[in-house]
Amino acid sequence: MKLGMNMLLWSTDVTGPEYLPIFEMLGDAGYDGIEVPIFGGADIDALRRLGGQLDGLGLVPLGVTACAEDDSPISAVPAVRARTLEATKAAIDGCAALGARTLCGPIEAPLGVFSGSAPTDDERARSVESLRAAAEYAAGRDVTLVVEYLNRFEMYLVNCAADAAALVRAVDHPNCRLMYDTFHAHIEEKDPRTALRECADVLVYVHASENDRGTPGDGQVAWEPTFSTLHELGYDGWIVIEAFGDALPDLSAATKIWRRMFSSEEQLARDGAAFIRKQWAASASPAVV
Repeated sequence: MKLGMNMLLWSTDVTGPEYLPIFEMLGDAGYDGIEVPIFGGADIDALRRLGGQLDGLGLVPLGVTACAEDDSPISAVPAVRARTLEATKAAIDGCAALGARTLCGPIEAPLGVFSGSAPTDDERARSVESLRAAAEYAAGRDVTLVVEYLNRFEMYLVNCAADAAALVRAVDHPNCRLMYDTFHAHIEEKDPRTALRECADVLVYVHASENDRGTPGDGQVAWEPTFSTLHELGYDGWIVIEAFGDALPDLSAATKIWRRMFSSEEQLARDGAAFIRKQWAASASPAVV
């Protein structure tokens, strides 16, 4: 297991020199990688410099992005889908400049945009088409897209592991794979064991996120069955802690963080790392269930 930290706990842009002490702290806390936000018009030169800094610290860069509200790969309007694909390609270019091999996030549909109805077959087909085109582009830059499914309050296209895995299988491209996020699973899945087994063939990435978006281990997520099942499946990929705070008003509003769930970002990062590594080790030989 490789442990990473999502930098959205601090900012949507961590390319500035003021974040170097945070990277150093995360390395000291035992992290192996850093998940870097890549949104909008990514500064390629800044991302390239950041990749060099992380390499110097022995930290592996990882990329994370999302579809903007006005960009939709499932839109019925061809021009909107074309614009969205170009935005995803720009994020892939930023990811490659960073030196990251994965770009994860909700890229199959826009975040927080709803039709008022269940997803249609046409919407699923458009998402598959868009993801396949993006994966083909990503392959030329040695980047793998990692689709993240979200809970029903944030997305309507896919909300569970089984449906998200079916979407990725339909894309049918080696550079399009799936993420399992414990926060969304806590809301949507009846049993993490079943959910993980249903997506095991395409699973390459895990977000470790507590039910209150705070410090992993301080909430209600079913960590033991989650990790014991990952061991059962032979999972050896990334587990990346994702948490959100109140550092940026716009980000707090987007992630619906209305009260602080931890004493400091450093406390969350250090305690979260210690908990995940301890729980992962403890779940290595689970009881039969």
